[in-house]
Order: sequence, then C-alpha cells, then structure tokens
Amino acid sequence: MAKVRYAVIGAGWISQEAFMPSIAQTGNAEIAAIVSGNAAKARKLADFHKVPQVVDYRDFDALAKSGAIDAVYVATPNSSHAAWAIRAAKHGLHAMVEKPLATTVAESKKMIAAHKKAGTYLMTAYRLHNEVATQKVAEIIASGAIGRPRFFTSAFAFQSGTSNHRLLAEHWGGPLQDVGVYCVNAARHCFGTNPFAASATRSSGHKDKRFKEVEEGIAATLEFPEGCMAQFYAGFGSEVADTYTILGTKGTIRLDNAYRFEQPRRLTLEIAGKPQQVFDFAPTDNFSGMAAYFADCIKKRKAPLADGAEGLADMQVLLAVEAASKTNKRQKIKITGKVATIDKKMLRQFPPVQHRLVL
Repeated sequence: MAKVRYAVIGAGWISQEAFMPSIAQTGNAEIAAIVSGNAAKARKLADFHKVPQVVDYRDFDALAKSGAIDAVYVATPNSSHAAWAIRAAKHGLHAMVEKPLATTVAESKKMIAAHKKAGTYLMTAYRLHNEVATQKVAEIIASGAIGRPRFFTSAFAFQSGTSNHRLLAEHWGGPLQDVGVYCVNAARHCFGTNPFAASATRSSGHKDKRFKEVEEGIAATLEFPEGCMAQFYAGFGSEVADTYTILGTKGTIRLDNAYRFEQPRRLTLEIAGKPQQVFDFAPTDNFSGMAAYFADCIKKRKAPLADGAEGLADMQVLLAVEAASKTNKRQKIKITGKVATIDKKMLRQFPPVQHRLVL
C-alpha cells in the first residue's frame, strides 16, 4: 500500500489539536474518514484537512466493509475504547487506541485477543516512545551512566476545564487515568520491570464543583523489585507540573516538560551531584512520529512494540492505584510479561505543525 489510511474515531480535542494535524507530514499515512456523532463539526474538520469521508458512529461497519480504510485511531472516551478496537478487529482493521487502553483488565484482554485472532495490530498510543528525549533517557539508563536506577519521582498536573468528559465517572475519568498513566509508563521503563504493589491517597478537591465525580489529584507509591520505588502525583486542580526525576546509584536524570506534546524537552544529567550535560531538544511533533511509526509497522507487517500488552500492564497498575486510594490499603499487583522495549528504530522526528482547526 502507498499510504496507510486511518479513520479517526472521535473528533474531540485530542484529534483536532494533535492527531489530525500531524498526519499530512508523515509521508506514509493519510486520513480517509472521520467517524463522529457530530456531523457538522466533523464536516468542518474534514474540509479543513481534506478528508474525503465523514461517517456517523452508526455507519462505521459500512465504512469498515468498504475497503476505504486500513486502520483506526480511537480517541473516544475511555469507556468505549474496547468496543471500537474490537469492532475494528472484526473487520480486519488495525487499531491505535489512546491511553488508557480500556477501563478493565477483562476489556483489555478481549481487545488483545480480538486482534490476535484477526491477525491485525493493536497499538497503545504511547507517542513518547517515538520521540527523541524519551529515547535519550532510555539510552542513558542503558549506558550505566547513573548506575542502577533506585527511585523515580514525577508530577503531571494542570487546571482542567469544567466541561471535559475526563471529569465524568461514567467514562472512567480522572487525573490518574488521563495523566497518571504517563507517570506509570515512565516508571516502568525507568526500572525495566513491573511494580508488584501500590499505595495511594486521593484529594477530592476542596469545595471545587469540578470534582463531584472524580478526584482532584492522586499521589501514589509503587514498589518494584530489588527495593526500587516510584512516586508520582497526577492532578487536575493545580498549576502546570510536567517533570520526572530518576535517582541512580551514581547519578540523576531530570526531564522537564516530560510528557506534554506542545513543549520542547530539557534533560539534565548529574553525576555525583554535579551537572554533567544538559540536552535541550528541539520541538517535535509527537503525533506525527507515532502515526508514522504505526503506519510503518502496518506496511512492513511488523508488530508495534508499544502493543496491547503494554497498555494492559499500565491498566493493571492504574487499577491497583485506584483501589489503594479508595481503600487506604496497599494493593498487590501481578503483571505477566515484560516491559516493552523502547528501541532506537522507533524514533521518528517531525517538526511541529501549525495547520490545525480546533472547534
């Protein structure tokens, strides 16, 4: 195939702000359809991005059978991720699904099984695996420059808007699911293994009407093998925080603007408490890199490394953290399988895009 043809399922903010603008510069992918429940909005977006088809959610099966698309990008609320990914598999379509992969372990396993049966690829949308700063962190850890990583700490928070579906319990919303998943994934890759226990505390948001159904913030501790530990805070009610620090036996890595796609990243490497190197990375378009990588996987018939199993592992951690925050009891975590590799072959670098329409 000349280009992988994506159907965008869910034309909300992340699709408008990040995914749809990114595709034009990939060179190996295009948007063939927008699937949405809001025809008027979808048509404006389609005209802007020169997308040939707008399809209602109810007509997705007909689109899938038409032969007009090869893969779907699922950016609907968390509660419907599984349904869309499984429907795609039944039609022989590959699926890239936004984080978190689903809302339960059972749903995640069904998604993985459906794509395995269909012979299609299921990729969790870990865009950071394809960008240069995250790749550099992995390289430094692997080199032994900071010794053995012992402690990971992170904060990812911002002020959430009032009309965001991530504030609704019915969609398994909340800062843990929306931004805490980044901290969890980074911690797992820091140590190269999975945590076996979680403890957590949540804040309900003092008299803040936004947080009637979900917490304002959550602070968690994860226990890893060999005495390694991770702590993180995910929140929807504070000034922006977007950073992580890795303490090793010989040195420290700090990554600022660690997770957001809109900001350039800065990596500081310290050895014995003294700054050794500072890497200021040029801004890149994370979504172009992710979409291009998945398109390459499809074209070359090579499974993506950030697959459904990687999304499932983070799901298991998120659920344990959630349970710990509700019960005030330490939760055990049992994850089978290894942490996915962040391979240099995954790196895709594209400049930031400016051509976007946000309705």
